[in-house]
Amino acid sequence: MTRIAEVLTHPLSVELAEPLFTAHERHTHAHLIVVEVRTDDGLRGTAEIHATPMPAICDWVAKLGELLCGRDALATTERWEDLFALTCPRPGGMFARDGLPRPLARSARAQVMAAIGGIDLALWDIRGKAAGVPVWRLLGGSGAAVRSYATGGFYREGAPADAAARELAGFVADGYRAVKLKTGGLTIAQEIERIRLVREAIGPDVLLMLDMNAAYSLPDCIAFARAVEPFDIFWLEEPLHWQLTPADFAQLARATHIPIGHGERELTRHTVRDFIVTGGIRYVQFDATRAGGMTEAVRIAHLAEQHAVAIAPHLAPEIHAHLVAAFRHAAFGVETMGAADRNPLSWGLYAQRMAMREGMVEVPQQPGFGAPVDWDFVARHRA
Repeated sequence: MTRIAEVLTHPLSVELAEPLFTAHERHTHAHLIVVEVRTDDGLRGTAEIHATPMPAICDWVAKLGELLCGRDALATTERWEDLFALTCPRPGGMFARDGLPRPLARSARAQVMAAIGGIDLALWDIRGKAAGVPVWRLLGGSGAAVRSYATGGFYREGAPADAAARELAGFVADGYRAVKLKTGGLTIAQEIERIRLVREAIGPDVLLMLDMNAAYSLPDCIAFARAVEPFDIFWLEEPLHWQLTPADFAQLARATHIPIGHGERELTRHTVRDFIVTGGIRYVQFDATRAGGMTEAVRIAHLAEQHAVAIAPHLAPEIHAHLVAAFRHAAFGVETMGAADRNPLSWGLYAQRMAMREGMVEVPQQPGFGAPVDWDFVARHRA
């Protein structure tokens, strides 16, 4: 049996060359946690966590990792259930007399789910290495290249009106056939002008998605959607305010022919299920590096497939490409950052970046995730 021997974290941070804005947040640094799981027979699995606050998440990874030491590293579903069970009450659990921690604090659920996701992903990397095959092969995939799209258009203070258009046109020149623009931070009239400039710059044949970072109420979003329909928008991503529910997404979906994407901020398959079954979304953007890991992402992918909804995982293409490759007929593709200045950590973490041609990225062929970490890079950027 391959047993878990040690679980480690490597928090990374680097200051951006200039602050970048979404409609919701100001970004001055790129952050990333590398999770490393070692086994008693010498295997090493690595994964990413894209969530904050990093100190709290690293603490949770350490606490949960201690509980897993000595257990079967290849039984990923069982290990996931071991950890997730700690988020719920159990008989006598408040006294912690069964050798397990008390039920984990409700206020820490987002951080706990991020920690579970990072550990789970590292165990999937180990599973692939133990079997000598890539993760997409474990999932039954063919390993063919998968579609990729580049995200840009973050707001920059003092940037000219055509800055986003020039940036996304640069992605197209680099070979991308689909691009995504950050929107929602300005008035609807100003956003329409930005979108018009982008569409003119990239041409009519390139897919254009809009990422709205939960900028709108339902009435305002319906107005926005109808205003941008002439620009042939592929999807509206995270369109509605954070407190709005699957019922609101379903109402929006009925009001526009533009498909809706959502899911990167959801923590489990259960809330994602509600967005799918109510008809609110057509693209599921669940992020295995933020919550739940590959075990939960696979469950969501199967559910999406059953409802003719496509998966389009958020960020981390070196990891999510394996999921997309395994669900080719129920997947859109993976997201990448088209330039290093947006997230230099994701750009430089791996010794070799995924090859991209004509908007398609080659899925790694090596065992596990097939993406060896550049440990010198990790040492240089340790938080």
